[in-house]
Order: sequence, then C-alpha cells, then structure tokens
Amino acid sequence: MEIRTATDADWPGIWTILSWVVSTGEHFTWGPDTTEEWARAKWTAGATIVAVDPDGTVVGTAYTAPNQPGHGAHVANAGFAVSPGHGGRGIGRALGERVLADAKAAGYHAMQFNAVVATNAPAVRLWTSLGFDILATVPSAFRHPAEGYVGLHIMHRTL
Repeated sequence: MEIRTATDADWPGIWTILSWVVSTGEHFTWGPDTTEEWARAKWTAGATIVAVDPDGTVVGTAYTAPNQPGHGAHVANAGFAVSPGHGGRGIGRALGERVLADAKAAGYHAMQFNAVVATNAPAVRLWTSLGFDILATVPSAFRHPAEGYVGLHIMHRTL
C-alpha cells in the first residue's frame, strides 16, 4: 500500500468510498442528501491524501485543514475514510500517522476532531492509541441508524 497526495484522477475512487460511508449513516454527520459536488469541495479544501493498493485502487483517504479560521488556524482538523471490505488492515492507522506527521510539518500545534461517533469503537480505539484524548462527549448529538441517538466525542492531541 502506498500513501500519497491525492490527484484529480483519484476523485472517483475517493467518492466511491465517501458515498459508501455516507450511505451507511454510521460514521459521518453528513446527511443522506450529500452531493458529490459538496463532498468534493469539503474533502479537497485542504491537504488530501489517498492510500492505494499496488494496482492503484484507492482504498482509503484523508484530508487535513485548519479546524477554525484566523486565531484558531494553528489547530488542524482531519477526516478519514476507508473502503468497505478494507477495514482492519491498518489503512486507517497508516493514514492517521501520515496526517499527524504532515500536520506537524505544516506547522500545526495540535489536531482536533469535532465529531467522532461514540459508537464507532474502532475509530475511538485508533485515535486514542495515536495519542488523542476525549475532551468531551456531546450527548445524543448523532442520530445513528441502528442505535438511535448517541454521543459525539470531541478528541484532541498536541502535535
């Protein structure tokens, strides 16, 4: 697996992953009416990377951007998605490690995740293993399709 900066040619593979994640309704706060145009503008507004198999298939993606503008721009935010059927293979960890290294090299002082679904145990496990702390959990802030209203974690890590 190679992790590299995304190109325009990678977008169809990225969108395949993002549209699947959105369709499950389990991991992103994005609604079922999310359009490809909106997703592309959001996902590519900062630094976007992809994980690709040896055959060039995009199997994971991440973006990094300032969490807030102006006086909050020294704290990064990021989003991650892994292709269905490829979970548990270390792709999320590899993307996370790369994003953290890139964010530090870009001069960010910290990284903050604003909305990690509390029931997404693999993601919570991954981020805590990479040094993130849960600062707070906003109760019932996410409407999970199977589990009803669940919390959203705000997670943070100094770089």
